[in-house]
Amino acid sequence: MRRVLFLRHGSHDRLGRILCGRMPGVSLSEAGRAEAHAVAGALARRFAGELAGATVRLLSSPQPRTRETAAPLAEALGVGAELAEELDEIAFGDWTGKAFSELDGDPAWTAWNAQRGAARPPGGESMAAVQARVAGLLDRLAAEEGPPVILVSHGDPIRAALLGVLGLPLDAYDRIVVAPASCSELELWPGGGRVVSINERLAG
Repeated sequence: MRRVLFLRHGSHDRLGRILCGRMPGVSLSEAGRAEAHAVAGALARRFAGELAGATVRLLSSPQPRTRETAAPLAEALGVGAELAEELDEIAFGDWTGKAFSELDGDPAWTAWNAQRGAARPPGGESMAAVQARVAGLLDRLAAEEGPPVILVSHGDPIRAALLGVLGLPLDAYDRIVVAPASCSELELWPGGGRVVSINERLAG
């Protein structure tokens, strides 16, 4: 069985206002950096003494805000952070960088939020495609023997992964809260898995 923890990146100044997606230059705010350091300390304490000489493996989305969240964790755990494209944010296509107020009332935006399993951002990536790429990574990790793995990613990819393990449809995405700097834990094995926790707030 493989223990896997998802960690959402910390807060940034556009949070709740702008659909950032993969737009360049989105870095953690001062609050987000504090969250990242607090989570790093909490997870280092959680894993202390239980690894029997093994090291945690740390993977991060390539976005700056996830790499900045992973950096203090890598230092606290004494490991390197590997970049994993599978953990990247949704490619939002034409919506990238738009304010939520600008998207409000757009029929395609309404469909995206009401029918997440079928809709797709214009010029972007479907939630099903996101779920498939993250699930592929989880399947590979489940097939390996090894220490716990921490995956630093984004809210929707994490929710897509959790829904997949729970066997719930993607349209249920908004029933799961994945707050900035929160952890959600899985236990995985070849062909299966279970959710241990969702939206643990370690930075508070």
